Amino acid sequence: MGVKTVISIDEINKIFPSFYFIKLTPTISGIIDTTYIAQTKTKEYILKKYERDIGHKILQDVRLLNELKSAGLNVPVRIEENNGWYIYEKLQGEQPKNVKSYHIQALGRFLAKMHKQTSKTKYDSNIIIEDEVTESLKYVKANFFGYYKRFEFLKNFTLENDGLIHGDIFKDNTIFDGKKIGVIDFIDSSCGTFAYDAAVALVGFDAKMRHKYFINIFLNSYNQHAPKKLKKTTVIKKMKFAANFFALKRVNEYKNTSRAKELL
Repeated sequence: MGVKTVISIDEINKIFPSFYFIKLTPTISGIIDTTYIAQTKTKEYILKKYERDIGHKILQDVRLLNELKSAGLNVPVRIEENNGWYIYEKLQGEQPKNVKSYHIQALGRFLAKMHKQTSKTKYDSNIIIEDEVTESLKYVKANFFGYYKRFEFLKNFTLENDGLIHGDIFKDNTIFDGKKIGVIDFIDSSCGTFAYDAAVALVGFDAKMRHKYFINIFLNSYNQHAPKKLKKTTVIKKMKFAANFFALKRVNEYKNTSRAKELL
């Protein structure tokens, strides 16, 4: 999320005249694509402009969100597109602040049901994570060599293919309406292992703060609904990769190490 392309109310109403928006609120998190909250007299929407050449990803994203919605999962489907701008549903609720056990249980159920759905269909990979790691390691080696030694083991990082995974379920990509979870921002989903997807979510929900307790709750919930059960030892091993992978990305994106330290 965040804003790179500024647009006015008048301009967006010319692009989407049937909505008649009365307010645009720019979001402040995220560094890649432009995202506003667009409000009419009766409803709020998510307004996005992708600041990358990812037409094939957008088509996959639309298909995936429709499939997950049809399977009963709380995700925001695309409503309309024009002139490079996209309108999505805005899910009800808010991002979790203090993570509780019911957040973790809901997270496990959501991922299990999502994986059950995406294991049935073959998807083209959206991102080549191995290439992303390689490029990020080059930058960190040249500029933060001490951190490079810590991240160097990621050179051997590969993702097997269980099906399509979200790959970025941190707290700011979830919405809770009471105990009901919604998940957003699937645009960079890719093929990968379900254990890795679970590991990213646990890292993103600060499971390291209550390590055994949160992981046990998550797996108890996940394994009741999943296409295949996950082992605790496997998930913990993947959590190390996930924490270091996102720390590496943060060093590369923010050109410093302060955001990486939160994960490490």
